[in-house]
Amino acid sequence: QVQLVESGGGLVQAGDSLRHFCAFSGRSFGYYIMGWFRQAPGRVREFVAAMSRSGGATDYADSVKGRFTVFRDNTKNSAYLQINSLKPEDTAVYYCAVANKFFSGHYYSTTFYDYWGQGTQVTVSS
Repeated sequence: QVQLVESGGGLVQAGDSLRHFCAFSGRSFGYYIMGWFRQAPGRVREFVAAMSRSGGATDYADSVKGRFTVFRDNTKNSAYLQINSLKPEDTAVYYCAVANKFFSGHYYSTTFYDYWGQGTQVTVSS
């Protein structure tokens, strides 16, 4: 059974940086595409970033391009989302997810993913 455990959220100030970690357990991590989403209060869960199985391809939401970067290490069954230049509008619960599928455009959708982490709160004060 696949399990994702997230860590690295917290309360930060605008302009700060943090890393959102995602630890994978279960079948081979290298079989899975990684995805990150976030959900602010009263809003739907939105796509943030995705990375292919090998890490050779990535995609980001326009709102985070240039500030967010995904990293993964398949030998350590882990990945993280580097978040720089945080803004108050980045405040949300952040989730990682994995999908045993090809790296196609469908990774924008929450329904594309097979397993989800529990989510961690990131709060950015102005």
